[in-house]
Amino acid sequence: MSASTFPAASAVATTASGLADLPALPPVLNCADVTGLDLAGVTDAPVTIRSATVVSTGAPYCEVRGTIAPANTIVMRLPVNGWTQRYLQTGCGGLCGNATITYGQAATCQPIADGTVASATTDMGHQGQNDGSWAAGNPQAQIDFAYRGVHVTAQVAKAVIAAFYGRRPAYSYFNGCSDGGREGLMAAQRYPNDFDGIAAGAPANNMAVQNTFHHAWNVLANRDADGAAILLAAKLPLIHTAVLAACDTLDGLRDGLIDDPRLCRFDPATLHCRTGQDAATCLSKAEATVVKRLHDGAVDARGRRLEPAIAHEWGSELEWTLFVPAAQGQTVASENFALSYLRYLARPNDPRPDYRLTDLKFTVESFWQTVLPSSTYLAAMDPDLTAFQRGGGKLLLWHGWNDQHIAPQSTLAYYDALRETTDGRFARLYLFPGVAHCGGGAGPNTFDVLTPVMAWVESGRQPGRITAANVVAGSVTRTRPVFPYPAVARYDGTGSADDAANFVAVTPRKPVRNDNRWIGQSLYSSGYQTWPRAVAGKLVIPPAPHPR
Repeated sequence: MSASTFPAASAVATTASGLADLPALPPVLNCADVTGLDLAGVTDAPVTIRSATVVSTGAPYCEVRGTIAPANTIVMRLPVNGWTQRYLQTGCGGLCGNATITYGQAATCQPIADGTVASATTDMGHQGQNDGSWAAGNPQAQIDFAYRGVHVTAQVAKAVIAAFYGRRPAYSYFNGCSDGGREGLMAAQRYPNDFDGIAAGAPANNMAVQNTFHHAWNVLANRDADGAAILLAAKLPLIHTAVLAACDTLDGLRDGLIDDPRLCRFDPATLHCRTGQDAATCLSKAEATVVKRLHDGAVDARGRRLEPAIAHEWGSELEWTLFVPAAQGQTVASENFALSYLRYLARPNDPRPDYRLTDLKFTVESFWQTVLPSSTYLAAMDPDLTAFQRGGGKLLLWHGWNDQHIAPQSTLAYYDALRETTDGRFARLYLFPGVAHCGGGAGPNTFDVLTPVMAWVESGRQPGRITAANVVAGSVTRTRPVFPYPAVARYDGTGSADDAANFVAVTPRKPVRNDNRWIGQSLYSSGYQTWPRAVAGKLVIPPAPHPR
């Protein structure tokens, strides 16, 4: 790949962790001199470096801040006491608008922890206003958020690194979760030479569906005819306890975790209130219906799915406070997510600031009218990563089974499409039991997704066991292994069930077949994606074939 300048993995001396044993290089420039670099022609627009200062907290680094025209903020960290020739670009979440380097589930990766990796990030072309209003009348910001911001940041960061250290990165990586996961997939799809390895967590690659029908359904499925919430958050622990009672031991252990929620056949009707029962200890029929609707996901009046099957997995109920209110009248986060998109991004040239959730119609016709205009350039659904694979790229996808924001089923559907389109040998998927959106949750939720990608790229060591931990007040209370899908971890019957060493990988003899039948399943395909242009204040989107 053009991202790499180092020899093939088989020719590189490696460390015990499988990383290339690269010599650390000192800078050849003073930090302050970065502001004077001539970066003309590095990318498709002017670059302005506003500041470059040494930060001495922890491992010292040169912090560089600048702008890639018209409005992409870039922030870099360049180690000053020994750079191990690696570049890591980090993604951001939500609708971005903030340039902050966050390592997330890569923080414990050794080159990150010891401060020897050069890193960068971007706000993707706009600042603040995470309500989507930044997109109104700003077509270039929409393009930058969709895909350009990450690409031009990679171009500029590598040029700065080459000037600061006297050589380009030997290896370049991307790590992101949520929208950052979408950004990583978008890079692999549209700019396959930008990165050698990508760790994409809980990717919002199905953004146009997720931030419309998915989140709107989260809210509207829980309202009665008068607009009041039917289910309140106080009932969520009751539901969660019942789900665990029904499904916790499916994997052979009673440990508060469901290893594969797709095997759980919980029926909310089992919690229906009996005559005279305390209402706090059971569900009304209306509440139980809401629970099932939230689990199953958006459908039209005929029951046709408007999002992938299973919007929220069994076992994730404690995380449903994202969309189940604590009290009547509370505006839940799902409503804000949906309105931000429906008002400002679903129709690229037609902002509708007064749009309400009740304006969204749950019909097939409305689905395509709502989703398709922005999907052609904002969604990262193309499974054909042949060019990325051909250049030696490696992809690690991961998702928490208890994700309350983005359905794990969407990532499973993309992974299935990827393996049907390519040979899949360059990609791995990890599913973490009990882990919520990008971390948190009851399951072991602290783990390193970057080292496996680096080792795969640098020495050819294929990803295997990833050990995840629960950390409470700085102490590890439980560890569990997670294996590449479809393998799962099974207790070997010896020692503590809280110790990852006592688990082995088992591939089910009859793996669960994902039900990918839904109205938008053709979105996981190639050929309809476009490259819009900003012309006279409008987003000009080239005509594209309907993915159907």
